[in-house]
Amino acid sequence: MKIVRYKKDNKIKNGILKGEHIYNIQGDIFSEFSPAEKTDLLKDVELLAPINPPNIIAIGLNYRQHAVETGAEIPERPVIFLKATNSLTDPNSDIILPKIAADEVDFEAELAVIISKKAKNIETVEVDDYILGYSCANDVSARDCQIKIDKQWARGKSFDTFCPLGPWIETDLDPADLKIKSILNGEIMQQSRTSDMIFNVKQIVSYLSHNMTLLPGTVILTGTPEGVGFARKDPIFLKEGDQIVIEIEDIGSLENEVSKEKV
Repeated sequence: MKIVRYKKDNKIKNGILKGEHIYNIQGDIFSEFSPAEKTDLLKDVELLAPINPPNIIAIGLNYRQHAVETGAEIPERPVIFLKATNSLTDPNSDIILPKIAADEVDFEAELAVIISKKAKNIETVEVDDYILGYSCANDVSARDCQIKIDKQWARGKSFDTFCPLGPWIETDLDPADLKIKSILNGEIMQQSRTSDMIFNVKQIVSYLSHNMTLLPGTVILTGTPEGVGFARKDPIFLKEGDQIVIEIEDIGSLENEVSKEKV
């Protein structure tokens, strides 16, 4: 089941996508819900990020080959950082290069997990009961801020528009071994499988719940595979006019163009 959040006639709605048709939601997406009557066509609406999260929690260095390419040690436990909620942006909207840090903005394809109900101190065997579904995400990162200037991750990960999410939430999915890609201007940059994760989804969600309460709608970014721009022999960074696509098997494609900050 695909849960969408969209705008039509200046109204924001949630729905369930079946083919090209969007259906009203009967019930509450954070408890029991099902499709009701047909309302809109996908081609007639503006897709938004599929959830408006209370928190965006991310995991660093969670693919073995990404750790190798960056020269980092394999972590003993999940590396946690946060992205500010202002970084959230919609499918087909622009990633905006900030004036203050426009030159080393990187892409990171990530599987996003969306939490369905309050989770605290849950075990791995319980995790499935706390997941609403999965989406595609791009953990956009200003590498100069992250690595050279600040030497920590908060600012470089949290500029406006630095967390594209979508195009929907897929509720029926096994996340254990999915193809994941980033494609820049038609060229594959990252190509891996979620089975290369160091910590799987159940381990991540359980671990996070023992450190902080996970609220309904929380978005968890589960790490990125090898092939990011800054780790290449000849680094590749996003520039104005680029198109970056994140593809995850059995979910879909998240597409965004890149522009410069105007003010």
